[in-house]
Amino acid sequence: MHEALTIGRGYDRAASRDISAERGFNIPSLDGIRALAVMIVFVGHAGLGYVVPGGFGVTVFFFLSGYLITTLLRREYERTGRISLRNFYLRRIYRIFPPLYLVLAILITLKLSGVIPYAMSGWAVAAQLAHLTNYYLLLFPGVEFAPVVPYTVPMWSLAVEEHFYLLFPLSLLFLLKKNTYPRAALALAAVCAVVLAWRIALLWLSQNPDHYTYHATDTRLDSLLFGCIMALWMNPAMDEPPEAIGARGWAILCFAAVVVLLGTFLYRDPSFRAAVRYTVQGIALFPLFYCAVRYARSPFFSWLNLRPVRALGIISYTVYLSHFAAIQLAGKLLGVSGFTRGVLGFAFTVAFSAACYVLIERRFAVLRRKLHRN
Repeated sequence: MHEALTIGRGYDRAASRDISAERGFNIPSLDGIRALAVMIVFVGHAGLGYVVPGGFGVTVFFFLSGYLITTLLRREYERTGRISLRNFYLRRIYRIFPPLYLVLAILITLKLSGVIPYAMSGWAVAAQLAHLTNYYLLLFPGVEFAPVVPYTVPMWSLAVEEHFYLLFPLSLLFLLKKNTYPRAALALAAVCAVVLAWRIALLWLSQNPDHYTYHATDTRLDSLLFGCIMALWMNPAMDEPPEAIGARGWAILCFAAVVVLLGTFLYRDPSFRAAVRYTVQGIALFPLFYCAVRYARSPFFSWLNLRPVRALGIISYTVYLSHFAAIQLAGKLLGVSGFTRGVLGFAFTVAFSAACYVLIERRFAVLRRKLHRN
């Protein structure tokens, strides 16, 4: 690991700036991390959830979203001295809404035409359209029984991110007006501590704390904030690396992080999983994300930047939206199960997501880039 990090030491900032100017913002390994996260989720939903913890893929997405959004806002603040809330929200709308509402429209049509026989509540659909899916699901004792749009239960995490996007830019602007980046990061760390304390309190206040702490925005906010902290305190794409750690130190930290993450998967204590797990995972992701960006050319992380991996990462949002429906429909319509269902579901998912990217997402990406330039 030490050798790998040393070899990858030469992160090309100039190349990163060129890409940033051309495409809004892009840095090494992030598309690869998206691909890894969505594959963790996919494999978990394809029937191997007892081996691959699909929920961890969501945690990775949360960390990545917090890091990337905060980095974009930080760059804008350094360049202009302000944060345009209008441009921020328009960029999020152009990124999130078109694929989301397309998938919802297709699944609602399949339900109304009789292809999908499951129950669907108008209130549930309204909750999904209003980005309140996670709290709507909490009204039910089991997620699988909630009458949302069929095969869209994984979309609860989008509601968490939307709530974060709604509140965070103004909060960050307030922090940056009065604090340095490290002090702003410390303030966010204090919020993470409050969220952890709230989850611990729910162990006594809630009859089903694991269900609530997994889905609710108020109990998952810290999964995003850990990424925000890295963007402000020790940003691998913007800040000089700390001399006190060095490549050997990062290698040790990455190895320890992997061990800790494996421990969170194996340790099945209900109280730990409901309250402490997300804090431990968020902290453990810090060195891995940092090194994936800073040492992107090393053998240990370079695979994240291979063209096929990056291609999957580019379409990962629509893959996330559509994969569960594709898996279920492959089994229902073709009468297959197990490994065959997973393979066909993956093929359908990638084909649909690639078409959506070419026909829809890429067009809206042009509008997002114009907002970045403005």
